[in-house]
Amino acid sequence: MERIPFGISRLDTTLGGGAPRGSVVLLAGEAGAGAREFMYTSAVMNGVAHTDRELFSLHYGRQPPNAILPEEVHYLSFTDSEAQLRKNLELSMETELAEAGLAHINFQSLANEYFRNSSLPREWYVDEDSDRSLYPGEEQSLVNFTGDMLNNRAPDSLVVIDSLSDLVSATGEQLEWADIVYLVKGLRRVSQSWNSLILLHVDHEALTDTEEGQLVGSCTGTLRFDWSSGGSMLARTVVLQSFRGVLSQIDEDELVQFEADLGDSGFRISDVRKIR
Repeated sequence: MERIPFGISRLDTTLGGGAPRGSVVLLAGEAGAGAREFMYTSAVMNGVAHTDRELFSLHYGRQPPNAILPEEVHYLSFTDSEAQLRKNLELSMETELAEAGLAHINFQSLANEYFRNSSLPREWYVDEDSDRSLYPGEEQSLVNFTGDMLNNRAPDSLVVIDSLSDLVSATGEQLEWADIVYLVKGLRRVSQSWNSLILLHVDHEALTDTEEGQLVGSCTGTLRFDWSSGGSMLARTVVLQSFRGVLSQIDEDELVQFEADLGDSGFRISDVRKIR
């Protein structure tokens, strides 16, 4: 089965090249534990693979034989601007790497739609550089708007959605919780025909246990990012919490908890702990 690489070399190797095409993967975790940096690194590495193969080989290594790069990389943000994304990437990794990745990342801000019914001054959030062809003449709900935009962009792509936490904070005003669950379930259904990999970021603190369980059950797979105590030190860890059709193919001896750190290449796996 063809895989789309996450852009994290050690994880992609463990998974036989990455995530199966048509996957929707939830990146859920504690603040600062690495979920956001994972998201940044995934977008950048898949972008760099298209723009600078030498730089890609330096920071990632050899691409697994059955890993097929996404044709495009799309990054959607409900609240940030492209300038904010650029700054965040440059703070998370080597500037040369961030810039090379950004050259192939198609960024779209949904801030106009997200803040439209808020009491904020319009000049705080309006993005004049947005692709206005994506904005219909009539008002749509935030979920409908997001879905229509993805229809035009997601096929054969890596899509990063930053972040479901923003949608959670809008419940009760623009959205109902059920709208978010329907969006995720719908993405899982349609991603099969898109042949894409969709990454959904969410902060653990933004959800109740029930809500997080519903999101986990609605996605193809979930990566869980936590802080782990190792003696007097705290370490970032990531566990493959669930992955339909993938976990069953991984040998028990390879089922691991990854210890991670952040460096010039962004998010990287530094050590492996066997899960007993």
